[in-house]
Amino acid sequence: MVDYYSLGLIGYPLDHSLSPRIHLAALKALGFKGEYKLYPVPAEPNGLEVLENLLEQVRQGILHGLNVTIPHKKTVLPLLDKLAPVARTIGAANTISLKDDQLVGDNTDSPGFLADLNRLGWSVLKEDNLHALVLGAGGSARAVVYALARSGWYVTVAARRPEAAEELIRAVQFIVAKTKPSGGRDPVIAVQLDKDSLTNLDPMPRLIINATPLGMHPREQESPWPLDVPFPPEAAIYDLVYNPPETLLMKIAREGGLRTSNGLGMLIEQAALSFAIWTGRTAPRDEMLAAIKDYISPT
Repeated sequence: MVDYYSLGLIGYPLDHSLSPRIHLAALKALGFKGEYKLYPVPAEPNGLEVLENLLEQVRQGILHGLNVTIPHKKTVLPLLDKLAPVARTIGAANTISLKDDQLVGDNTDSPGFLADLNRLGWSVLKEDNLHALVLGAGGSARAVVYALARSGWYVTVAARRPEAAEELIRAVQFIVAKTKPSGGRDPVIAVQLDKDSLTNLDPMPRLIINATPLGMHPREQESPWPLDVPFPPEAAIYDLVYNPPETLLMKIAREGGLRTSNGLGMLIEQAALSFAIWTGRTAPRDEMLAAIKDYISPT
């Protein structure tokens, strides 16, 4: 058993991250000593040397585990020795650990998102309309699309760069091939993230997920959804952004009578799964959530 856990988060920017509160609460609840530090590492090429150094510290046992967030969920992959199946399929890793002297990348975003969707009771939306719309095509979007496709949803990926959405679809094509119904539309398709495409969605989605950084500090006054496009009626809006607790996207949707949720529940779930990978112990979710209860907004 480790006497002192040295954990941390790699990403940029990290000024408003709640991860240290969450993981320190988990360590304390289980009687573990340790720390969880923030490692702000800018995108390549400037941050590559720092990123490599942090991974080497994991390899040497100086660090016992790392989380990874924007912009490194994909760029970290070539620096690892092994990928868990979900991370390999998605093409993004958010959790790094050392197993049998190998750096292993895993992805707890996907099961974390699905767990929170079930907590909200929103997974039943697919019974009426299987269509979900994912805004964005980065590492977080890949995790969400993977989770939805495996659960039987039809998914439309809307990205400002269609080639990024097509790349995402290729990354999850194994899951897509397994879930494709005979004679039906492709389980995952791509469209341009613009007014025309969002106005003409068919069928209209019951679930919309923001997997872009728009709405997150320092872009709180931005929304990935065009302000002059009405939301699909009765759609539920899930924003992966959790700080601020209510994004501009959520505010407009809520004022329009739609159900909304931020990504705080997903944050707790993915953190709990990462914590279990590092420590081998079931994470104390209640204590982790209590540590950031002041950031919870009504859903």
